Amino acid sequence: MHRILALTTATGLAVTGLALTSPAEAASAAHHKVSWTRSCAAPAKPGYMACNALRVTGGTPAKSKSASRLSAAAAAATPSGYGPSDIQSAYNLASAAASNGSGETVAIVDAQDDPNAESDLATYRSQYGLSACTSANGCFSKVDQTGGTSYPTADSGWAGEISLDLDMVSATCPDCNILLVEANSASMDDLGAAVNEAVSLGATAVSNSYGGSESSADSGYDSSYFDHPGVAITASAGDSGYGVEYPAASPYVTAVGGTSLSADSGSRGWTESVWGTSAGTEGTGSGCSQYSSKPSWQTDSGCSGRTVADVSAVADPATGVAVYDTYGASGWNVYGGTSAASPIIASVYALAGTPGSGTVPASDAYADPSALYDVTSGTNGSCGGSYLCTAGSGYDGPTGLGTPDGTAAFTG
Repeated sequence: MHRILALTTATGLAVTGLALTSPAEAASAAHHKVSWTRSCAAPAKPGYMACNALRVTGGTPAKSKSASRLSAAAAAATPSGYGPSDIQSAYNLASAAASNGSGETVAIVDAQDDPNAESDLATYRSQYGLSACTSANGCFSKVDQTGGTSYPTADSGWAGEISLDLDMVSATCPDCNILLVEANSASMDDLGAAVNEAVSLGATAVSNSYGGSESSADSGYDSSYFDHPGVAITASAGDSGYGVEYPAASPYVTAVGGTSLSADSGSRGWTESVWGTSAGTEGTGSGCSQYSSKPSWQTDSGCSGRTVADVSAVADPATGVAVYDTYGASGWNVYGGTSAASPIIASVYALAGTPGSGTVPASDAYADPSALYDVTSGTNGSCGGSYLCTAGSGYDGPTGLGTPDGTAAFTG
């Protein structure tokens, strides 16, 4: 077992036991008034994945919108970062979350073990007044990649990812059941086996908050692990700006991009832009796949292959979410990255109800794009100003068709 220890150097760089945040990342983070560190090291070799969770280590991230309505003492006791009321308000889910999702199972697929997963989840849900979700009451279950209890080696980096994922399902769909499937390693084969196990155990939505480089092996992974008609499978688009990761590039998954989410005084109460910078040193992934074919339901004309992303949700660490994690961390933290967006979208699918048998849920939003909030500003890198890295009206790479406005766009 190893633990990731975070500190800040005299130059303001976030350092972990596995990686040093680059000067470009540090400058970009400073622009956003937060510093952060990646929870997982870069993939060690082809065929391996890294989680897309970013833990805030300094600066002043956004505070829950509800904190402004509390007394000074109560507001000070509220964890930094957005909580369930913020997610449900921003994406028009409050009424749906109160009545839907019961009986639906959202699976979280991650590598390695988080020994404190259930107890940390209990603390998060208690903090926000959510009903208990435990193994005892049948709401929560944790299995290895074959459905048993021989859990893999514990890892503090992936434990942060696991806490982020579990908390985002709770925030978005409080009445959903949660299934955590822990892969033996971060290899695509082990993670893929965990996806298959999640589906076999009855999950109707499966979130994958990890990614790695595209390769010629991806079509084999597609057929072996991600071709599950009637199951909503989401994958985060990545955190390194313009560029494509797998499995987000798979035509069988919903590729989830990331936004910056801020409260405002407009009728919605929130505004969003692309999470990223023109330098492309941080931000949501997007672009044109080199290996995956274009699915029939995707019709943008500037990419002959699969375009990433399909839809999006909050991912900017500066407008990040509150997460409770005690395995290698000290409790309450703020996290960002498209690792936050993927479980949010998987949970919106669950709120919308079980997908139709034989359907490809990734295509749902394309049938009803008006049921999404269109994100029209921002960029995540340099692509000659094209829609592949620049937001605009309608479809664009960084945010896809937009962010949830209720659940209507997520039904077949």
